Amino acid sequence: MTIKQLIRLIFLIAATTSVFAQGATDDNHSKPPVEVLIKTDFGDFRAELYPDKAPATVANFLRYVRSYYYDGLVFHRVVRNFVIQTGGYTFDLSEKNPSGDTIVNESGNGLKNRRGTLAMARHADPDSARAQFFVNLNDNSNLDPAADKPGYTVFGQVVEGMGVVDRIGNTQVRRTAKFQHLPDEPIRILSIREIPKQ
Repeated sequence: MTIKQLIRLIFLIAATTSVFAQGATDDNHSKPPVEVLIKTDFGDFRAELYPDKAPATVANFLRYVRSYYYDGLVFHRVVRNFVIQTGGYTFDLSEKNPSGDTIVNESGNGLKNRRGTLAMARHADPDSARAQFFVNLNDNSNLDPAADKPGYTVFGQVVEGMGVVDRIGNTQVRRTAKFQHLPDEPIRILSIREIPKQ
């Protein structure tokens, strides 16, 4: 091999390495956060969703958002210093059945149930989440996965309007035959909409 061929080979290897490195970088940033605006009777708050960490969960949530599923539903479970939960009941407390299938549990994605995070509600079956979600009012590490059990999938974070979330979380609640922590006065989600990327 001549010197000229060797130099050409070195340049070729360098260029190929650069392409692969660029591809890896693009992959890492191919799923930027998605923002949604959640309008409620108590005011608005904005949240970031993380499709890079919880792809199935975010895709599922956005499908419901885009079909206006959440519009008019109430926060039916408000536990002070713990969570506010919605996604399952209308203003007159009729149950709203989501059309989609259950989704795989993605709680091992590295995101923790910290104050202000959005996470999926589910039954005992880890893969039973559908449309109901909650916002953590505190750092709830008991909802995170452990070696012997899956947790509750975190898929977003409130980035503006946490005061609205706290106001909902401090409302007076009552017990009924079906609900243990139902707000005395219904608190509706007026709408959830994606915020267009700039």
